[in-house]
Amino acid sequence: MVDIQRDVPIKSALIEALVVMKIVKHCSSQFPTTATGSIVGMDSNGVLEITNAFPFPTIDVSTTDSHQNDASSLAAAAPRAKANIVYQNEMIKHLKEVNVDANNVGWYTSATMGNFINLSFVENQYHYQRENDKTVALVHDVSRSSQGALSLRAFKLSTEFMAAYKEAKFTTESLQKSKLTFKDIVVEVPIVVHNSHLLTSFLHQIPAPPDSAEIPLPASLDDIRRDPAKIPAHPSFDTLDLSIDPFLEKTCDLLLDSIEAHYTDLNNHQYYQRQLTREQFKITQWQTKRKAENAARVAAKQQPLPEDEWQRLFKLPQEPSRLEGMLNARQVEQYSKQVDGFTASITAKMFAVRGNLLPE
Repeated sequence: MVDIQRDVPIKSALIEALVVMKIVKHCSSQFPTTATGSIVGMDSNGVLEITNAFPFPTIDVSTTDSHQNDASSLAAAAPRAKANIVYQNEMIKHLKEVNVDANNVGWYTSATMGNFINLSFVENQYHYQRENDKTVALVHDVSRSSQGALSLRAFKLSTEFMAAYKEAKFTTESLQKSKLTFKDIVVEVPIVVHNSHLLTSFLHQIPAPPDSAEIPLPASLDDIRRDPAKIPAHPSFDTLDLSIDPFLEKTCDLLLDSIEAHYTDLNNHQYYQRQLTREQFKITQWQTKRKAENAARVAAKQQPLPEDEWQRLFKLPQEPSRLEGMLNARQVEQYSKQVDGFTASITAKMFAVRGNLLPE
């Protein structure tokens, strides 16, 4: 039974509402600096139950703009830092003493405008997933959640990418052989937010505000059954706002930056190809010349010179890793999906009021 349980892949992540509140509070308090922490729980027949979370210790860095990137980079690398690994083990030990789930099931991090797919994210998740495949990375987008819609997603590295990252070979030849693309880097796991039965019962028992100052008392139990208490619908006029989403412009700017980084990586690879072609041409010329010399020496009954001496004289340039380009392409796809989601609702509103905007 244990072996069968171990082989069941993760189908979804069941997160307690209290864990969601802890993650949201920690990420919001550290914004715009990256916030990271650990999550604990257990795996139950393919459902990863996340029951508790705690943040990693923050490092005291000056709050000036010149040190903001340093603080973010240190916080992003916190999950795999040796001091935090010891801290995490101690916390799990204390949680076990108070009868709380003490199984590490991953980590969480904050993001801004969906910008989280980078080398640090991959290294952190690989650090957890290489020891336990039943671990995920929770990503909370503080910018999107500030508009009232919770943005919390769970990701894990694909099996193909784990094998390629273990070999640390991201050359063109290895990628063509394994057929690994930027779409195969991370796999999203569905999330379900869970409330306890006591909390659910409490929410159902919250009394609704009365419609009028005077409430007629029911004459019998049948009156209560015929007219139960109803929660009034509160109007939300924010959905009728016709202005463009405030995050659309910023997301487009980030998308352009990612595309520029993609072209920079492409130019570096093209430069490597030109260098490789130039060196190979020199090697071919040297081999042709050496073969002609050996032919003349053989005709003169002399000892021929070694033809593999070019390996010592010439050094082929090393191909740069394609990992950064793959991550950047995956981030471009993430931004593109966000832009598509932003414009979908705005376009529908524009078509709805088109008759009033156009002159008759």
